[in-house]
Amino acid sequence: MPARGPARLRPPQLPGQQGPFPTGQHGRGRKRFSEYQVRLLEKQKLRAIYGVGERQMRIYYDRASRSRGVTGEELIRQLETRLDAVVLRLGFALTQRQARQLVSHGHVLVDGRRVDVPSAQVKPGQTIEISPKARNFVFVHEALELTPDPPPYLYRNKDEMKGVLSRLPERDEIPLPVPIEERLIIEHYS
Repeated sequence: MPARGPARLRPPQLPGQQGPFPTGQHGRGRKRFSEYQVRLLEKQKLRAIYGVGERQMRIYYDRASRSRGVTGEELIRQLETRLDAVVLRLGFALTQRQARQLVSHGHVLVDGRRVDVPSAQVKPGQTIEISPKARNFVFVHEALELTPDPPPYLYRNKDEMKGVLSRLPERDEIPLPVPIEERLIIEHYS
């Protein structure tokens, strides 16, 4: 038999170790996402950013679809004016979960009243401040030092650990960690 040349073999791997692509005849194929999957992933990204459950997300969508404005922008505006999101944007916490815990443990005051519901909607003009006990927390001081200035729709006084939602946010002012196409989310729900 004539020689066929060097055999193309995969490098030896330990059991349980993955190669650059799945094994088998169809392993090198490109994954194609269905339209449904693209819309679902976009919705899941937004849910993960704000730490919202599916039932809550559906309620926010229903409210946004009944409002007069653009549904997608209204949905993101409602999520952005949640108390835990405002606490995060004001720089009193480093992560969404930390902000949620700060609120749920009763360390946040809205207009001087203790509010322990992370999903409470903050209205323009309301003052958000950290309780006297929480002003000594190390992670709150750390967050105030590390976080950048809040977006233009929020005013923050670092010394007094207070902030005010001066107006409702515009879509292009909201600092999301990854780009979101709200049109796909609305298509998913409708």
